[in-house]
Amino acid sequence: MTKTEAEPIRDPGADHLLTPQNCVVVLIDYQPEQYSTITSTTKDEIDLNVVALARLARLYDVPVVLSTVGVDLGVNQGTSQVILDELPGVSELDRTGVNAWEDPDFRAAIEVTGRRKVVIAGLWTEVCLTFPTLDMLAEGYDVYPVADAVGGVSRVSHERAFDRMISAGAHPVTAISFGSELMRNWARPDSDNLRQVMRWYFPERQRRGLA
Repeated sequence: MTKTEAEPIRDPGADHLLTPQNCVVVLIDYQPEQYSTITSTTKDEIDLNVVALARLARLYDVPVVLSTVGVDLGVNQGTSQVILDELPGVSELDRTGVNAWEDPDFRAAIEVTGRRKVVIAGLWTEVCLTFPTLDMLAEGYDVYPVADAVGGVSRVSHERAFDRMISAGAHPVTAISFGSELMRNWARPDSDNLRQVMRWYFPERQRRGLA
């Protein structure tokens, strides 16, 4: 039997998997000062996957919360321009603390979406990603760290941070797996959103010489 029609869509608000209607994307501290100390992966790898994540969020109309640290204090620069270019209209929320969840404006930005599934990426893995992830898990959120869009000061730091988050209940994803979970079926009208990202992603990955 030829199959050309998509299966019925499950309730996108109640689905236990990620959907465009039930999650929020959070990006924390993609700033030059953080990039400069990462050794667990490369800046090219991080940028490729953060840009993919941002494009998928934009194409599928998933709300994005973007945060920085120390900009108002005058000690750090803002979000990398390559990421800002993918998020027109998204404002940066600056903080003084390394745990974004302790910042009331950051918390409010997530709470106002009404969404309890948080797809999160940030630098460093072991600090600015891990701490808010643990706090949100403790408050009953479902949290999905994006493993290939983050990095730590060492491979050990990065890996042990994921051990800690997973043991607390986090659900790691990758940028392309996130897009596939949103898309879900190639026969859906919006499947071209993922196709568009993939047609850029894989040639760009090869161009950068990424394994």
